[in-house]
Amino acid sequence: MSGSKLLDDSSSAPQSESAHSPHPIGLTVYDLPPPGQEMVDAAQRTSKGRWKMLLVMLICASPVVASYFTYYVIRPQGLRNFGQLIEPQQAMPALTAHTLDGKPFALQDLKGQWLLISVGPAQCEAACQQQLYFQRQLRESLGKDKDRVDRVWLITDEHALAPALEDGMQQAVRLRLASAEVASWLKPQEGHALSEHLYLVDPLGNWMLRFPPNMDLNAASKAKRDLDRVLRASSSWDQAGR
Repeated sequence: MSGSKLLDDSSSAPQSESAHSPHPIGLTVYDLPPPGQEMVDAAQRTSKGRWKMLLVMLICASPVVASYFTYYVIRPQGLRNFGQLIEPQQAMPALTAHTLDGKPFALQDLKGQWLLISVGPAQCEAACQQQLYFQRQLRESLGKDKDRVDRVWLITDEHALAPALEDGMQQAVRLRLASAEVASWLKPQEGHALSEHLYLVDPLGNWMLRFPPNMDLNAASKAKRDLDRVLRASSSWDQAGR
């Protein structure tokens, strides 16, 4: 009968192996780290962290280092300066100038900006006026970077300014400083006068470049390339304003 067959089949079916398995449940045992290993690992992590921090600091400082190295050290032949580099650079002295209304002014208060400096007497003749004109035009030609550069006119006598200069020099820093004191810092090219040059001073107060004497339009365009280059090289660390 079918019923007895089902009974026989069920009774003859093998029982589950798990129910009669003679083997115990396996357990995996992991080795403990040797003594002091955690301290070694922690020291290695600390060392790696310090190296990473040092790397970040080097990356942050690299633009300043690179800009000075590129401009002052490499200077490929194709990028020769038009102006004469002053080597070694001459630090701004602790001199006291005077404003046009007679108030004392510490020269070192000019630090913090690039300075394009002209030197000459108050009664400025044609050559002097042309120098001041190119000084103004060079700064204006810098576009958005012009706010990083101040025009400075060091007036070497006590005379009143020529009326024709008033309008063009309103935005310039005008200070009276005796020619002997100016000459203790800025120097003209041999055979020329202080008033024949424009001088470039960096934001740290170092006189670092002197443009050729008696600038004309062609010379001004070459001087602008020098200015563009130093401003580009210092753009990562120098901003407008003191």
